Amino acid sequence: MASIEQPEFNDVKIVQRKKNSKKTNQRIARTRRQRGYNWEDTLVKRFNAVESWKAFRLGSPSVGLPDILAVSTRENVIYTIEAKSGTNTTLRVPFDQIQRCLKWIHTFELYQTRKMIVAFKFSSKKRIGTGKYEHRELREYFKIWDEKYPVTDFICTYDGDTYAMSEGKRHPLKLESGSMPFVKKPSRK
Repeated sequence: MASIEQPEFNDVKIVQRKKNSKKTNQRIARTRRQRGYNWEDTLVKRFNAVESWKAFRLGSPSVGLPDILAVSTRENVIYTIEAKSGTNTTLRVPFDQIQRCLKWIHTFELYQTRKMIVAFKFSSKKRIGTGKYEHRELREYFKIWDEKYPVTDFICTYDGDTYAMSEGKRHPLKLESGSMPFVKKPSRK
């Protein structure tokens, strides 16, 4: 009778580590998405609290829509907004998200002012390792995409500086800071 080989103890440990790693990665991804959804929801509520503005979350990224559409018919203004939130010192915006936002503002030609804005929120905790954070000041930036630049991935730093990313290298990208119709959350010190 042939004997059935039992897995060695080390093989069981490796399989268990892979399961734990997968669960950890899923939890981290869920937390990251939740942070983004909360930032989008906060922005929509801020716009909707201003009398002449209406804002809407447009759905998941798989639909090919901007995160937020904000409109003021009284002021003849439309914004498409891509919202980024995180605990790192830089936040990245992929070029395809810029393209889809630009496509939407070009669609609504009736509005006199049409802007594509990227709203960055740097959390009051900075990630310094897996599950490890240190306290810092919460910062928010609202950068207006300038169509004189070719559409490319770009990043915003915790200090509010923006850089185009090309072939893995940073190049300065001078984007104007937008003034929003609502009052930004004051910084805590």
